[in-house]
Amino acid sequence: MSTREAPSDAVRIDPHTKTKTTGHEWDGIEELDTPLPRWWVVTFYATILWSIGYFLAYPALPTLSGGTQGLLGWHSRASVARDMEQLTEIRGPVLERLANAPLEEIEARPQLLSAVRALGAAAFANNCAGCHGAGAQGAKGYPNLNDDDWLWGGKLSDIRRTIEHGVRWDADKETRTETMPAFGRDGMLDAKEISIVADQIRAMAKLPGGRATTQGAKLFDDNCSVCHGVDGKGNHDMGAPNLTDALWLFGSDKETIVGRIANGGDGVMPAWKDRLDEPTIKALAIYVHTLGGGE
Repeated sequence: MSTREAPSDAVRIDPHTKTKTTGHEWDGIEELDTPLPRWWVVTFYATILWSIGYFLAYPALPTLSGGTQGLLGWHSRASVARDMEQLTEIRGPVLERLANAPLEEIEARPQLLSAVRALGAAAFANNCAGCHGAGAQGAKGYPNLNDDDWLWGGKLSDIRRTIEHGVRWDADKETRTETMPAFGRDGMLDAKEISIVADQIRAMAKLPGGRATTQGAKLFDDNCSVCHGVDGKGNHDMGAPNLTDALWLFGSDKETIVGRIANGGDGVMPAWKDRLDEPTIKALAIYVHTLGGGE
């Protein structure tokens, strides 16, 4: 394809459309000099005028001292501050009643409970959902808060303490501190003994492939029962899970159980008492307790 720009005398009126050409021609095809629709031109210039007005009315230009404030004196930070003040004013009566009422009394008062659960749900979404999931369903290594399986207890007082002081959170002196030893890494059990204990635990939980033996029962009693109990049903005071049910925080396959016995270790939860106020912590405790699995 060839293209060339025609000389000025090539500009002419197209006989079919009665429109002037631009003088551009491609393989005999000429370009018409068709003007833009008037509505489009008007709209284009209107947007320019609008942008100038917006620039003058609202903060728009950074300066060495911070930035232009705009003729209207409005900016997003002030708007957020006003919204927060309005929210505090709306929540004020609820927060006051929440701060002064015992946890058990709040659950017994339907109207207050409904407001507190709404507050707790918002606080959960902002602070807890990142680990426990938006629906509190948990994930591998993060407990499901909807069921009735609790590492540190599911009573209101237990949940509140866990939220306030966290789990294995070194910055809090009252945090829950117990952790699972590394029986293999620290030389307390060899690989064969760990395998036998894993089979024993899987048998206690009635998992496929589990195998209970006399040696496995003795190894479990000597090494595991002090935390998990002789019957394997766990101990809330030590954060030791129930090993006889179908709920497993890290997985119930033999390889995972062997790894946990050999290497030990547990998760960490932040202490929220220095991050959230008391009414919010109480609302969170009540919200979690009413999800369905609270004791």
